[in-house]
Amino acid sequence: MEVQSAPMSVADSPAPAIDRKREQRGWIWYDWANQVFPTSVITVFLSGYLTVVAKEAAREDTARNGARACVDSSLQQCDVSLFGLHFPAGSLWGYLLSVATVVQVVVLPVMGAIADRTQNKRRMLGGLAFTGAAATAALALVGGSDWHLGVVLFILANMCYGASVVVYYAFLPEIAGPDERDAVSSRGWAFGYLGGGLALAVQLALFVGHDAVGIGETTAVRIGFVMSGLWWAVFTLIPLARLKRHQQPHGGERGASVITAGFRELRQTVRQARAFPLTLAFLGTYLIYTDGIATVANVSAQYGRDELRLEETALITTILIVQFVAFAGARLHGWAASRWGAKHTIMASLLVWIGVIGAAYFVQAGQEVQFYLLAVGIGIVLGGTNALSRSLFSQMIPPGREAQYFSLYEVGERSTSWLGPLVFAGVGQATGSFRLAIISLVVFFAIGFALMFFVPVRKAITASGNPVPDKV
Repeated sequence: MEVQSAPMSVADSPAPAIDRKREQRGWIWYDWANQVFPTSVITVFLSGYLTVVAKEAAREDTARNGARACVDSSLQQCDVSLFGLHFPAGSLWGYLLSVATVVQVVVLPVMGAIADRTQNKRRMLGGLAFTGAAATAALALVGGSDWHLGVVLFILANMCYGASVVVYYAFLPEIAGPDERDAVSSRGWAFGYLGGGLALAVQLALFVGHDAVGIGETTAVRIGFVMSGLWWAVFTLIPLARLKRHQQPHGGERGASVITAGFRELRQTVRQARAFPLTLAFLGTYLIYTDGIATVANVSAQYGRDELRLEETALITTILIVQFVAFAGARLHGWAASRWGAKHTIMASLLVWIGVIGAAYFVQAGQEVQFYLLAVGIGIVLGGTNALSRSLFSQMIPPGREAQYFSLYEVGERSTSWLGPLVFAGVGQATGSFRLAIISLVVFFAIGFALMFFVPVRKAITASGNPVPDKV
């Protein structure tokens, strides 16, 4: 039996301003909590660690079969197998990221529909965060040649991370009014980078100084996984203690029937989405320039290592610079949006991105200081562009469908994230130069800027049934 009730917006809520501010302060702590997973686990530690474990499995397999010895420099001789498929151990991480992305593409829309249907977002956020944190900490159990366990745990943790972010984003329109949203989103993104940077700094200090504390590199990485899981879980307690339910459920299902109802809710939303073409136009624009952002972040280490011939310590320092500068950059974007609006600030940010990538082309090989300055430029625009995109998109979502639209936001980002790396790799292969490969990424920001110029943001917000903020 359907429960017919109009979604209650922030403007309709009787909650006093002091309670709303308390929720907002609690909300930003989940950015602080979850950032440790993409930063420490995905970007820094797990890829190398899991590859080493897979290579050990390949060595054991070749020894049992009497084949030629597997050496690190020969991917062809270091094969592992799964479900009858054989592939180089060095390729495991790339394939794993692809599979984990496909899982998210399948799961996230359904989880978003269930969150909107039940309006039990707080409980879902806690369940997903704690499960993901437990899977992350359990990565410490991966060792020897047991790479299969690492695959299962990472897919689970990555799925929970993505789904929890969808539910988390869906709170934003409920806890912040139209004129507050840019500032709240920017603060959340800023503190996320600050938290991720602090956690990573501690883990890197342990990793680099492992001899001083009497442990090996492997043990230091395993401790890092446990620290990441605990960080994620412990700081999630703060938003769970402060966030509340703001809307009534769309239906009265219980138990397993909620899943079926979630699919039904999702089908209805997909059909209705065609009535909001301007919202979809902004989403398409975002997917183009965010692919460029993600690609720059993901290939910068390779550019520094292979093209600029920088040492690993310089690359680690660069990661930390980006994390901490991104804190200030996100706050700066929030301030700029309050003066000139989110759309104009995003467009200005995209122009800065074009300038930063142009500067990357001219960085000289072996010049660490130049690379650090480049990292400062990336940090200034990295967090702020995404933070304002999140808040601007939240203005264009029909009330009551927040989680589902943010699931499309997240799924779209992951589904298109292959294009930027493909352009980078293709240009690099065709020209033999990573400099030309990095400059080719300008196209994503140029197209994004042009399309953003033509998106009628005010009209899109009005069409979705939401009040228009003073500055957009």
